[in-house]
Amino acid sequence: MGTKGADFLVARDDLSNTKFVETPAIAEVDLADGEVLLEVSSYAFTANNITYAAFGEAMHYWDFFPAPDGWGRVPVWGFAEVAASRHPDIETGERLYGYFPMSSYLVVKPVNISDAGFIDSSEHRQALSPIYNFYSRTQKDPSYVADQEDFQSLFRPLFTTSFLIEDFLADNEYFGAKTIVLSSASSKTAFGLAFQLSQSGDNRPKVVGLTSPGNIPFVEGLGCYDQVASYNDISKLDAATPSVFVDMAGSGEVRSAVHHHFTDNLKYSCSVGASHWDKGGAGDGLPGPQPTLFFAPSQAQKRQKDWGLEGFQSRLSSAWSAFLAPARGWIKVEHHKGQAAIERIYQQTLAGDVRPDQGNILSPN
Repeated sequence: MGTKGADFLVARDDLSNTKFVETPAIAEVDLADGEVLLEVSSYAFTANNITYAAFGEAMHYWDFFPAPDGWGRVPVWGFAEVAASRHPDIETGERLYGYFPMSSYLVVKPVNISDAGFIDSSEHRQALSPIYNFYSRTQKDPSYVADQEDFQSLFRPLFTTSFLIEDFLADNEYFGAKTIVLSSASSKTAFGLAFQLSQSGDNRPKVVGLTSPGNIPFVEGLGCYDQVASYNDISKLDAATPSVFVDMAGSGEVRSAVHHHFTDNLKYSCSVGASHWDKGGAGDGLPGPQPTLFFAPSQAQKRQKDWGLEGFQSRLSSAWSAFLAPARGWIKVEHHKGQAAIERIYQQTLAGDVRPDQGNILSPN
């Protein structure tokens, strides 16, 4: 009946506890009318996916792809092919880009179908943010280039977040800040934001990247930060300058150090990621502004209302094209295939043991 499928499951209360669970072979999957079976071919795995797991309960990331009680399927961005279709407008063999579980396949129920793609209307996803439920048809995607699939998986979802953070900050006139401090400066979302800020004109704030000592040469080599400092040197930053803190690391220790250093000169503080997921902590009681969680889909929905969907996509596509050219030189793509490799890369990423210039692409089979 063909090779069995598999789901990679993560214990919700212990992200280091994982297992593979066998699922039926693709040929054995029964589809209802209107359903489509997508065979996952490849996806990126980065610290962003650890963020999805760390915020799985609070931000409902676990809800996209149901799993047995106490377990979760970590969402990833990548590519799949239509293995079977019972929808008249979706053909077998189509290639799609979108949001998938770490599984061999996914059953979706397409609606709002256009040349660009479709929305999965599966009942359990209807209350979730639509930005994650859209599947792009690569044949009609102007941003798609076949030999750049790896970079699209690695960067496109992260850069979309970077684009939206910069837009949000600019929309709020940078909260009056003259400096923007980014933690986890070697992360793809952070240097995507730094790149966007570097393109914002002469009146933009200074961009300071915080990173671990070992990553300083890599971050400096990116060329999009005005200043790079280690976490140990937070106390040496100019505390008299009105500043904004964008926290990509999610480390309570770093957040506390930044807030206690800048105090009332910190004009805004937001959390975006959780690469240091095991060192988190609430921001209650810290000097300066109350840290808030930046939710990219909210800004995307605002701008789609402001600019229209086509206007939003046009601006994002232009920014993406400008970013991709240098970004391809910053990352070395590594491909990994099969269950043992998926488990190894997952655990390495969870432990923060991935080089900043390493881009991991995983394939289930």
